[in-house]
Parts: sequence; C-alpha cells; structure tokens
Amino acid sequence: MGDRSAISWTEATWNPVTGCNPVSEGCDHCYAETIARRFAGTPAYPAGFAVTLRPERLDQPSRWRRPRQIFVCSMADLFHDAVPEGYLDHVFAAMQAAPQHTFQVLTKRHGRLGSYLNRRAARPGTPTTAPAPNIWVGVTVESQRWAGYPDPRAAGRTRGGALPVL
Repeated sequence: MGDRSAISWTEATWNPVTGCNPVSEGCDHCYAETIARRFAGTPAYPAGFAVTLRPERLDQPSRWRRPRQIFVCSMADLFHDAVPEGYLDHVFAAMQAAPQHTFQVLTKRHGRLGSYLNRRAARPGTPTTAPAPNIWVGVTVESQRWAGYPDPRAAGRTRGGALPVL
C-alpha cells in the first residue's frame, strides 16, 4: 500500500486485501506472490500469500486528500472466492466515499466480477451494473485462449453507457 507507485499507469496502490492463488498461466510469474513470499510473516504479509482481508486499510483512500489514480489490490485479486461479498461491499463503499480519486480495479476472475456487479445492481436504489464513475473495473487477459470471443449481447448498452456485465 503506498502513496506513490513505480507502476507506470497508476499513481498509488491500495491493498484492502492481500494474497491470491493462480488461476491461469498468466499467474506463473506473479510479482505479488514473489514479494509476499519474500516478506511472509512480517506485518505487511503476516499470512504470506494466503488471501487476507485488511479492514484496517479500508479508510486509507479517504485520508489521501490530493486526487490520484489508485490501483486497488496490486497484491491480490479483489474478486477471489475467499473475499466475502460483504467485504466487497465495504471496499466499493470506501471507493465511492472518495470521489476525488480514480480507482483501478483489475481481476482475472471475470465470472465473480460479473456476478457481484449484477447482484449489486439488483439492490434497491442501484441504477446500473456500472460502478461509480471514479471506479474503473477491468479484466486482465494474457492470451487469446482466455479472451474468448465477443458476445453479441455486448452490442447493447445499459443505462449510463456501460457495457452489460455478461
């Protein structure tokens, strides 16, 4: 978790979750796993690379006053099955409570992402499957094998201009 980042496409990182496990060949050389294993047992990674919820970090973005682009869970996959849906709600609430920032959420677990956003959209008072405008959500795809083929349903748009979650 840092106020600054060496990652060229972001300005800061925020890790309300740490840890993960491989889901594809794109995970074979995971930098996060290497770092977490190196510092396993320290306060930064007390459980090594096991999925660990870090609720003490949920308020971090609200303490940063200067607007910045923040890579969420640079040391985890937020949509890992071990992250409870209620905790996802807390993470999204923290992002929505800090509209001065742009949050960059990447996952390899597109199925869980889609399911979560669709369930979230079905709740009363939620107008669209799209998260708040300051929350950018994407799926990392390392090869054509994982990219699949375009779904013709994606040609339609939902309210707010967001693509439907399939």
